[in-house]
Amino acid sequence: MWLSPEEVLVANALWVTERANPFFLLQRRRGHGKGGGLTGLLVGTLDVVLDSSARVAPYRILHQTQDSQIYWAVACGSSRKEITKHWEWLENNLLQTLSIFENEEDITTFVKGKIHGIIAEENKNLQPQGDEDPGKFKEAELKMRKQFGMPEVEKLVNYYSCSYWKGRVPRQGWLYLTVNHLCFYSFLLGKEVTLVVQWVDVTELEKNATLLFPECIKVNTRDKELYFSMFLNINETFKLMEQLANIAMRQLLDSEGFLEDKSLPKPVRPLKNISALKRDLDARAKNECYRATFRLPKDERLDGHTDCTLWTPFNKMHIPGQMFISNNYICFASKEEEACYLIIPLREVTVVEKADSSSVLPSPLSISTRSKMTFLFANLKDRDFLVQRISDFLQKTSAKKPGAGSREKAGVTDPVQREEGSDLPVSPSSTLDSQLTSFLEEAPTASHGLLKLFQKSSSTEFLGPKGAKEKMKEESWNIHFFEYGRGMCMYRTAKTRELVLKGIPESLRGELWLLFSGAWNEMVTHPGYYAELVEKSMGKQSLAAEEIERDLHRSMPEHPAFQNAMGIAALRRVLTAYAFRNPTIGYCQAMNIVTSVLLLYGNEEEAFWLLVALCERMLPDYYNTRVVGALVDQGIFEELTREFLPQLSEKMQDLGVISTISLSWFLTLFLSVMPFESAVVIVDCFFYEGIKLILQVSLAILDANMEQLLNCSDEGEAMTVLGRYLDNVVNKQSVSPPIPHLHALLTSGDEPPPEIDIFELLKTSYEKFSSLRGEDIEQMRFKQRLKVIQSLEDTAKRSVVRAISSDIGFSMEELEELYMVFKAKYLMSCYWGNNRMAAIRRDQTLPYLEQYRIDGNQFRELFVSLTPWACGSHTPVLAGRMFRLLDENKDSLINFKEFVTGMSGMYHGDLTEKLKVLYKLHLPPALTTEEAESALEAAHFFPEDLSTEEVASPEEKEGRSGDFKDKREEKGANSPDYRYYLQMWASEKESKKETIKDLPKMSQEQFIELCKTFYNMFSEDPVEQELYHAIATVASLLLRIGEVGKKFCSRPHRKPEGNSASNEQDLTSEEESLPSEHRQSSAGEQHSPVDPEQKGGGDMQSGKTLRENQLVSEEGRGEGQGSPSQLLSDDETKDDMSMSSYSMVSTSSLQCEDIADDTVLVGCEAGSPASRYGSTIDTDWSISFEQILASILTETALVNFFEKKVDIGLKIKDQKKMERQFSSSSDYELSSISG
Repeated sequence: MWLSPEEVLVANALWVTERANPFFLLQRRRGHGKGGGLTGLLVGTLDVVLDSSARVAPYRILHQTQDSQIYWAVACGSSRKEITKHWEWLENNLLQTLSIFENEEDITTFVKGKIHGIIAEENKNLQPQGDEDPGKFKEAELKMRKQFGMPEVEKLVNYYSCSYWKGRVPRQGWLYLTVNHLCFYSFLLGKEVTLVVQWVDVTELEKNATLLFPECIKVNTRDKELYFSMFLNINETFKLMEQLANIAMRQLLDSEGFLEDKSLPKPVRPLKNISALKRDLDARAKNECYRATFRLPKDERLDGHTDCTLWTPFNKMHIPGQMFISNNYICFASKEEEACYLIIPLREVTVVEKADSSSVLPSPLSISTRSKMTFLFANLKDRDFLVQRISDFLQKTSAKKPGAGSREKAGVTDPVQREEGSDLPVSPSSTLDSQLTSFLEEAPTASHGLLKLFQKSSSTEFLGPKGAKEKMKEESWNIHFFEYGRGMCMYRTAKTRELVLKGIPESLRGELWLLFSGAWNEMVTHPGYYAELVEKSMGKQSLAAEEIERDLHRSMPEHPAFQNAMGIAALRRVLTAYAFRNPTIGYCQAMNIVTSVLLLYGNEEEAFWLLVALCERMLPDYYNTRVVGALVDQGIFEELTREFLPQLSEKMQDLGVISTISLSWFLTLFLSVMPFESAVVIVDCFFYEGIKLILQVSLAILDANMEQLLNCSDEGEAMTVLGRYLDNVVNKQSVSPPIPHLHALLTSGDEPPPEIDIFELLKTSYEKFSSLRGEDIEQMRFKQRLKVIQSLEDTAKRSVVRAISSDIGFSMEELEELYMVFKAKYLMSCYWGNNRMAAIRRDQTLPYLEQYRIDGNQFRELFVSLTPWACGSHTPVLAGRMFRLLDENKDSLINFKEFVTGMSGMYHGDLTEKLKVLYKLHLPPALTTEEAESALEAAHFFPEDLSTEEVASPEEKEGRSGDFKDKREEKGANSPDYRYYLQMWASEKESKKETIKDLPKMSQEQFIELCKTFYNMFSEDPVEQELYHAIATVASLLLRIGEVGKKFCSRPHRKPEGNSASNEQDLTSEEESLPSEHRQSSAGEQHSPVDPEQKGGGDMQSGKTLRENQLVSEEGRGEGQGSPSQLLSDDETKDDMSMSSYSMVSTSSLQCEDIADDTVLVGCEAGSPASRYGSTIDTDWSISFEQILASILTETALVNFFEKKVDIGLKIKDQKKMERQFSSSSDYELSSISG
C-alpha cells in the first residue's frame, strides 16, 4: 500500500535491495523469503518482539535522489505481487516526468505531493468507518489478518505485547483480541508459535498470580490451558477479554451476533492506537454499569460523567461524587458508598441555570423539577459545556413527550400532591385507566391492586399493636419523604435502606417497588403500551398461552385474591402480555408466583412493568427456557458458601442440596418456600438491594442450620431441615390476615421448631455477610456464566449424539467431533456471514438436534474438507447434490442428524451402500437444482403398496395391496382400533428400509454425470491409471447394456404378447456380439439376483418416502415407459442395435478431461442415434442400480477403492487447521460477491 512519505535515515540496515533506478529502490526485509541465515533469524525475532512494521510489510519502496543521503519510504507490501504492482506504476508514470526536473529538491517535493494525492484518492473510496482507526492500529490489523488468515469482516479490537508460557518457557510475542478470536503470534530464533482460540470455546477465564506464572491470565478451553503474562496493563487486557468472552456466551445463549454501535459519539481528537471497536466496547461496559447502578431502562446510554459535589439539604453538606448524564436522566453517586444516590429524569426538569461562583461554591449549577425540588451541584470542571449538553437533551425530551401535561396532572411527578391525596399512592399510570377499561370494563384490577380489593377494611384500632406499628412505619416514611423528597427524585441514602429493612408499610409497597426497581421510569415513558399488548395478545393461541393457562390456578391458591375469576383474569392478562412482548422468554414456571404477588400491591400495568424490570434487568436470563441466570447465581451461591461457610460447603456438595434449594429460592424470591407475610419483606429488600440480598439471606439460612445440616445423612433429611426452618420464618408485624402456607403442612413434625422473625434473619444476614458488593457479584456472574453455558452446550452435544448414535456408523467420539465442527460452521456464519439470517433461524424452542442448522454454502465447505470422495473442482458440485438429497423438507437448511447421515453414507457400510449413495446423488432431487412441487407429488406422500423382501410377481403384489386397502377401508368404517394403527405404523417403519430394488432407473444423462464423478474421484488416487482403465471398461459395458435395454423398452408397444423368456433370449443373443473381454462381465450380470423383467425395464416399485416418489416420477420420463415415446421401425431398431457395437469407449479415449458438461457418452459417429437426433440425449436409454453394481463388482480396482477405510478423525483435524483460511476464501468472498 502507498505510505505517506516518511524519512528513512539508514536505508540498508536489515534490508536487501532487489531493484533500483535513479529515483527509487525496491527492498526486501532480511529473513523474509528463502535463506537469510542467522541474520534473517535475528531480524525475524526483532520484528516480532519490537512490533516492527516489517512483519506486515516485508517489502518496501524508497525514494532517493543521487546526491542526497536521505531516503523516503513511499510504499510497502505484504507480498512480492503487491510491491511489484506499485513499482511498475512508478516506473510507467513517474520516471519520465522526474528526469525533466533539474533541482533534486523539486523532484522530492513532486514525488511526495504525488504520493499524498494517490493516498487521498484511495481514502475517498474507503468506507467511512475506515478513517476512525488510527494508522498504527490499521497496520496491526493487517498483520493479524495476514498472520492468521482472517477475512476482512473479522475486526481487531486491540492488541497487546505479552508472553505465552509454553511449558516453562515464556514466548514473547503479540496477543491479538478480535471480536470472535483470541490470537497469539511469536517468532523467536526460528521457532514460531501461532495460537487461535474462538471465544465461544473458552470455558474459563481468570486473572491470577502463582510462583510459576507471575500475574498472569489463564484461558481454559475444553482441551487445553493457556497462560499469558508480562502485560503492561493486565487489568485492561483482562477486562477486554471478559467482555469479548461474554459477547460469545451471549451468542451461544440467544444467537445475538456482535454489532458495532454506530451511534457512539466520535472522540474530539483521535485516540492513539485505540480502535473504534475498543471504544465501542468500553462504552458498552460503562453503559451497563450505569444502568445497573441506577436501575435505568436498557436503552439508556451514558453520554458522559464528571466529578462534582451535591448539596444535600437533609444534612446541610456538600457531598463529593460524580454526575452522570445520559439521554433522559441526570444521576449522581457519592464517592462514599451509599452516602447518597440521586436520579433526576429530564422529563421532570423545569429549569437548569448557572449560579454565581464564589470561593465557597465554585462553578455551581442549579436544577429545578416539577415537584418543587431544587438540586445544587458545584465544583464542575466544564460547566458551560455541561449546561449545553443538558439543554440539548432537554430539547429532545420535550419533543418526545406530547402528553407531558396530562402526566403532570396525573400526579406522576409531584410527590406533594400524592401525599395530600388518598392514603394509597396515586398510580403513575392513572391517565391510562380509561384506555385499559375501554376493553377491560369488568376489570377493577386495571386501577387497583388486588390486596385493596380483597382485604377487609381494618382500622389501626381494630388491629391493636400491629396496627400501631404499621402506623408508625407510615409516619417514618412520610417524614423521610418530607426530608429526602418523594418520587424518582428522592435522595437515596443509608437512611432509606434502614427504613426498607424495617419493613415497607403495605400502603406504600407498590409505589416504592416501582421506584426502587426503576419500573416507574419505563411505565411513564410508555403510556398505553400495556393496554395495546393486552389487546393484541388476548385470545391468541401459543405454547406460552397454554402453559400460562395450566399454571393460573397454581399461583398462590391459598390467597383469597386468586380464588376467584377476577384475580385469575388479571394474572392471565399480565403473563400473556409479557409473553407477547418477549417471545424469547415467553413464559417460565415461577413467573406466575412472582406476578401474583406483584398484582397484590399494584394494578395490572404496574405489575406488568415490575415483571419487565425483574425478567430483563434485575434477574437477567432467569426465566428463559434453560433458566441460565438462576444456574449462574446458583454457581455464585456455591462459591460464596465455600468462602463464608467452608465447613458446610463440602457437606452440601456431597449431599447435592445446593442445586436443589437454590433454584426454588432464587426463581421465586423465597415466595414459594416461606410464609407469604415473611417472603414479601424479602421482596421489599430485593427491589432496593438486588440479587445481593437474596444471596445474603441464603447464606444466613445455611449458617443458622449448620449443625443440623452437618449431621444429615442424605439429601432428603437436609431438605426437611431447611423446609421446616423456612416454614417457621414469621412476620409478627404483618397487618394482613395470615395465609396458610401449603409447604408447612407437608414438613410439620412432632415438635414445632422455634419461630424465626424475618427482621432478625435480615439483620443477621447484614451483620455476617454485608461484605458482598454488587461489583464482585457481577464479576462472579461472568465467571459462572462461562461455566454454565459451556456445561449446557456439552449437555446438548451429548443429547444429540446419544439420539443419533444408534442409527449412524460413526463412534460416539467421532460424532462429538463432528458436532463441534458443525456447530463451529454455524457460528461462523453468524459472525462472518453477509447477513444475520443464520442467527435468526436458530429456534431455541426446538429440540437440541434441530437448533443448529446450516445452509448449502456452509455444507459445501464442510463437505469439501471432510468427504472421502475428493473430486477436485467437481467436489462442490457433488456437495450441492448431497445437500439437496439430505434436505428432505426443502427448507434449504439441514440439521446435524441429516449432515452425519450423509457423511456416514460415504464412510460406513459396504460397497453396495456406498454405491447406493453415489447412485442417488445422480438422480433427482439431488441432480436437479429446482424441485417442482405439484399435487402429484403430494398425492404420492402416502404410498399404498408395501415393498417385500422377496421379489413377487405383479399379480401377487396387486392382490396384496388390494387386500390391504380392503382392510383399511373396513377398519375406517368401524370404531378406531389402536392395534391396527400400531400395525400401520410398524409397516411404515419397515417400509423405510430401502432395498436396491426400490431405486429408480438412471437415464443416459444421469449416467453421464455419474461417469464424470467417477473420473474426477479417481484423479488423485495412487492407482489412478488402474482405476481409469476399470471405469472405462465398466462404462462401455453399461452403455451397451443400456442400448440392449432399449429393445425391451420399445418392444411392448409393438408386441405386447412377448414374454420374459423371449426377452431373455434376445438379451443373450445381443450380448454374444460383445467383445470376448466383456463376456465375463455380462455373465456376472446375468447371475446377479435381479429379476429379468426388472433388468429389462419392467416393473418399477414406487418408493416409500416423499423423496423416493419424486425420484420415481422424474424417472418415468427418463425411461419412456409411462410417457409417450417415439416408436421406432424395425429398420431403425435394427440400425440402432447394430450401431451399438461402436458405442464402446476405449480406455484411452475416455479420459477425465474429455468428459465435459456437453459430452454425450454414446458413440457419436455419423451413423449413431445421437448424431441422427441432433446430439440429444437418448430418452429410451436407461440403466438400473443392480446392473451398475454387478458391473463394478467385476473390477477388483473399483471394489478395493470403495471398500478402503478412511479415518474421518484425520479429516476433522485437517479441517480445524484449515478452517480460518477456508472461511477467509469462502464466506467472505461469497458475501462480497453477493453484496
